[in-house]
Amino acid sequence: MTGTRIDRRFKACAEKGRPALVTFITAGDPDLATSQAILEALPAAGADVIELGMPFSDPMAEGIPIQLATQRALKAGQTMDRTLAMVRKFREKDQDTPIVLMGYYNPIYVRGPEAFVAEARAAGVDGLIVVDIPPEADDELCIPALEGGINFIRLATPTTDDRRLPAVLKNTSGFVYYVSVTGITGSAALNTTNVSAAVKRIKGHTDLPVAVGFGVKTAEDAQAIGKDADGVVVGSVLVEAIRNSLDADGQATDKTVAAVTNLVSSLAGGVARAR
Repeated sequence: MTGTRIDRRFKACAEKGRPALVTFITAGDPDLATSQAILEALPAAGADVIELGMPFSDPMAEGIPIQLATQRALKAGQTMDRTLAMVRKFREKDQDTPIVLMGYYNPIYVRGPEAFVAEARAAGVDGLIVVDIPPEADDELCIPALEGGINFIRLATPTTDDRRLPAVLKNTSGFVYYVSVTGITGSAALNTTNVSAAVKRIKGHTDLPVAVGFGVKTAEDAQAIGKDADGVVVGSVLVEAIRNSLDADGQATDKTVAAVTNLVSSLAGGVARAR
């Protein structure tokens, strides 16, 4: 797949001499209306690509911040229908910013992979990251997604060696998501030296952009990672900003949207200084 929104956005960022800023939020956190407002505010704040988490009761790759975000969203009544509706509403105003749905296979399997791909494509989804389907099961969702016009983005990790990497990359499109730490999201500090070497190694196997996530918390982190990576992915710190803005009853306040957008603007500044 070429010529997608994701392809165009990474190319545009590269032409500007900087990596892309990829931001993650959980759909429906802390409630549908506030989550929609955050989603729609992200591009103006500096997000180049948006990952929208599909809430699931057993998010096995996530650390506590995203686990809590998922719990808040599910408690507020978030469903797959509502998540796809969020994308459709976003597309009424923004036809350019790529949206990648990120999550786990169970909610997609229940819906039916082919039906889900068709609905996601019609809503305006550009890519999928589904972390619990290995390359050996590409026929399950990856191939239907590609045939349906949606990029399927795979994760490479510090333990993905040169023997395994070709299988991971075989049907990957859009970009490669390099997980910078061995562990769950938001669980460890970055080692920029190791990340630099890993990005160079992956680029020896593919022409796709390589975006780095799991552990980026500050503008300084984004700047350091962006020296070598084509994209910088930020998630846990954004959902923590949401949590810290809530009132004593766990409800959104008039500070919730700004808590996220102000942080995204800071991270965008770090990305802009990366090179």
